Amino acid sequence: MPRLSRIVLPDRPHHLIQRGHNKQTVFLSDDDYGYYLENLNDWKQTLGCKIYAYCLMTNHVHLIIDPGPKVSNLALLMKRVAGRQTRYVNRRHQRTGTLWEGRYKSSPIETDAYLLACCRYIELNPVRANLVSRPEQYRWSSYPSKIGLAEWRGLDQDPCYEALRL
Repeated sequence: MPRLSRIVLPDRPHHLIQRGHNKQTVFLSDDDYGYYLENLNDWKQTLGCKIYAYCLMTNHVHLIIDPGPKVSNLALLMKRVAGRQTRYVNRRHQRTGTLWEGRYKSSPIETDAYLLACCRYIELNPVRANLVSRPEQYRWSSYPSKIGLAEWRGLDQDPCYEALRL
């Protein structure tokens, strides 16, 4: 039976989740996190996507990505980033096989209120997991960049969030 196609809307943000195979750790070192973010930024720029939020946990990632007018860019970005990360981690940590669990999950975000709620959910993930006591303490999340404590050049500010800051 063929897989069902994902619902992807042009010029709308989507909440994506990609888990490690069997919930195993996918980021074993700071370099692994850095490499993922570097590739995410490269492919985002190449494909013209926007990234409104992210959180890289040890065994999964959360992303909010707007594919722009070409909906196929969302799948292409995820394929490229996941493939590069798998090859990098396998080579660096002398392992073989898949890094990720099946297909990533994706849900369109259709309202500004839901976009803000998804960003909050993603950026509070390390607090809920008891990795940090405050979201700005987690360096592999978009939150420190949003509040000016860090800078990741791949982060785009969504207009809804910007309106809150005025």
